[in-house]
Amino acid sequence: MIRTVFPAEASRWAEFFRQTLVDDVVPFWFPRAIDRESGGYLHAFDRDGSLVDSDKSVWAQGRMAWMLLTMHQQLEPRAEWLEWGLHGIGFLLRHGFDQDGRMFFQLARDGHPLRKRRYAYSESFAAIALAVAAKATGNGAFADRARACFEQFVRWNFTPGLMPAKNTNVRPMESIGPRMIAIATAQELRRNLGPDSLWERWIDRCVDEIDRMFVNRDRRVVLENVAPDGSVVDHFDGRILNPGHSIEAASFLMEEGRQRDDGRMTDLGLEMLELGWERGWDGEYGGLFYFRDLDDRPVQEYWHDMKFWWPHDEAMIATLMAWSLTGRKKYCDWFREVAEWSFRNFADPEHGEWYGYLHRDGRVSTTLKGGLWKSFFHHPRMLLKCHQIADGPASES
Repeated sequence: MIRTVFPAEASRWAEFFRQTLVDDVVPFWFPRAIDRESGGYLHAFDRDGSLVDSDKSVWAQGRMAWMLLTMHQQLEPRAEWLEWGLHGIGFLLRHGFDQDGRMFFQLARDGHPLRKRRYAYSESFAAIALAVAAKATGNGAFADRARACFEQFVRWNFTPGLMPAKNTNVRPMESIGPRMIAIATAQELRRNLGPDSLWERWIDRCVDEIDRMFVNRDRRVVLENVAPDGSVVDHFDGRILNPGHSIEAASFLMEEGRQRDDGRMTDLGLEMLELGWERGWDGEYGGLFYFRDLDDRPVQEYWHDMKFWWPHDEAMIATLMAWSLTGRKKYCDWFREVAEWSFRNFADPEHGEWYGYLHRDGRVSTTLKGGLWKSFFHHPRMLLKCHQIADGPASES
């Protein structure tokens, strides 16, 4: 049964999310994504599940393995989820790593490397996949490899001068991306491998830098890129706002505040959610813009007003989490608004799953449901997390 109509009744939300995940999204991807010929996962699928391209994103291999094994650990211990998850881990270990310890970004179907990028995000997604694999199997080698991937991720992203520069040194900038992913990765390693001062140290550092450098309270925004001192760089790249990132990072901070019972971190997450929502929500057509400009000037990227799937998934997590933590009706209203808009526009009642890319008014831009960026990750992760949060939401106030 494919579920596309979001229920109005809060009492039905938890079951809706679980059933949508198990009965709609998982069957779209599996077992068709399992590549029995070459290993790993195929993931570039059209609307009906037909294969569009056989190249493999290394991000997708880690993310999909993590998602399957996390469902096995947190939702229901199903043998096929465990087997499918470990299938991806095996391919990742065989083909994902270059001889220098860095990871590739894109592979041919048989695992031969096609592209390696200057930044290190493949390592973070491999780390979370290996960590949950270690917990699911008790394999200490997976745990050691997960830690090594995390150490490589933070070393490459945060050691000055180690990563090849994207631009000259005339206008240096820092980005929020590595910091928010470091927090999320460390949280997953702590969840699956246990407490460690390494995880806490990086979470503390990145929370502090996000607070000091990227949350600009004078302008009421969360900036995507800043000068090394946190000041605004008054050019296209410095003025660009990514509401999806603001809202996604907000949920990581709210989760950390909940874990530590730290009201300061929770409040910072709530503040970032509000700033991202204020700048990101499209009051005319609904949904979240992909990019905005700090000064409401034209944005250079031509897809700036499109509606991508993942910011809406992240907004559903963050708004439901905010309501659960505070009981404030405003967050419940935001959650309902983004959930109803998303399921009305992204969901495909005939073939299941969500489309990835919509025009501003909600019309489907492309029927693609998987590619280098979209795979079995953001959407099923949202369904799992919202199911877990909705099991015991706060009462409206």
